[in-house]
Amino acid sequence: MKASPVDPEGNRLPIKLDSTSNGEYLPVPLAPANVAANRLAHEAASANAKKLGLSRRKFLVSSCGAASTLLAFNQAHGTGGGFYQLSKEAALDEALARVQTGPAKGELVFDVQGHFVDTPKGNSKGPEVFIKDVFMDSDTDLMVLSFVPSSRESEPVTIQAADAVRRIVDKLEGTHRLLLHGRVNPNQAGDLEGMDELAQKWRVSAWKTYTQYGPGGKGYFLSDEVGLRFIEKARALGVKVICVHKGLPFGRQSYEHSQCSDIGVVARRFPDVKFLIYHSGYVTSVKEGPYGKDDGIDTLISSLQKNQVKPNSNVYAELGSTWRHLMRDPEQAAHALGKLLVHVGENNVLWGTDSIWYGSPQDQIVAFRAFQISQALRERYGYPEITPELRAKVFGLNGAQVYGIGAAEIKKVLVKDKVARERIAYAENPEPHFLTYGPKTRREFLSLPKR
Repeated sequence: MKASPVDPEGNRLPIKLDSTSNGEYLPVPLAPANVAANRLAHEAASANAKKLGLSRRKFLVSSCGAASTLLAFNQAHGTGGGFYQLSKEAALDEALARVQTGPAKGELVFDVQGHFVDTPKGNSKGPEVFIKDVFMDSDTDLMVLSFVPSSRESEPVTIQAADAVRRIVDKLEGTHRLLLHGRVNPNQAGDLEGMDELAQKWRVSAWKTYTQYGPGGKGYFLSDEVGLRFIEKARALGVKVICVHKGLPFGRQSYEHSQCSDIGVVARRFPDVKFLIYHSGYVTSVKEGPYGKDDGIDTLISSLQKNQVKPNSNVYAELGSTWRHLMRDPEQAAHALGKLLVHVGENNVLWGTDSIWYGSPQDQIVAFRAFQISQALRERYGYPEITPELRAKVFGLNGAQVYGIGAAEIKKVLVKDKVARERIAYAENPEPHFLTYGPKTRREFLSLPKR
């Protein structure tokens, strides 16, 4: 049997628990339970591969490999809070594993926060890497390409570079697979004026802003005068979807602006505008539990309640980096998801992954397909069970509604385009790399280009 050219020894797990960040927050070292989870997953991979007569690499690329890894995570964390709902038999039964970790019939995966990271370093094939990670090695159907905060002179990814990626997807006949954001920080000179070009020339589908970013490290609130001007201009241009980074603070820099006190204010004032709260206010250093804190996700919930913005209104909670980090701690994940589903609404929680900072988003997809909130937490706090119907909403139906996309209609187009055909051929001999691209240490984080 010919060895795989990618990770031939099978040293990389298909579900990645590591310290990688998206470049917006300091990498968080693994907790002892995470280290144990990875160790148990590697031990299970060796044992199960041997039972099936497969190499470790062959086993880990299979559905059994993903199921075996998640079952090992359950073993390390327990199942009292949140857990991965899989049969033990799925670790050795490929058909069963595919059912339990694979896509549901008609599933639409719409990732509302993706990033183009020009990798490998010094290689001009960044767009090809992006397309492979997102559309070949994952079940992502659609993605919104977003941006990181920067001055106008030092954008890590320009709108031109982002559009180049979109045009590559267009050449694959995946015309509807990639949407673009326009980055706007209205508190820096030129950004409000630049909105016209973003809307008219680049046909952006939404705006992306960072309220904790600005000249001299000073952020702003959407409810400030400059924030209101931004919202009014978005309305005037007819692009009434505003994606705002909340949570994942840049250290203590303008920390208050990373919290969500302004969201309920502007949501109530502008009911015709959709506000997508990127990261849902999540802070890696704030432990998520029952509602009642004055930081993290609870600042979003408090703002909505204070301003009488009901669930399933015009505020949406996005999961990019939040879910990826919470995968490491299933109990925190259960509280975070449970609170968002109750207080923001089952129709208003959106799938996002912040990939490809974290490599292919497939591991996040597979983990969410299997994740469940324990019955004990559901009964105590009123959290919903994550049913197939609810999972379908989060994965794509909610995002499609935000962007005015007919989910059933777009799925009919996507299953027949060239990306879909290439996927089928690629699936015959897949070579996922199971790598991440973002910084993994404080030193790597601090070496990122200044914005």
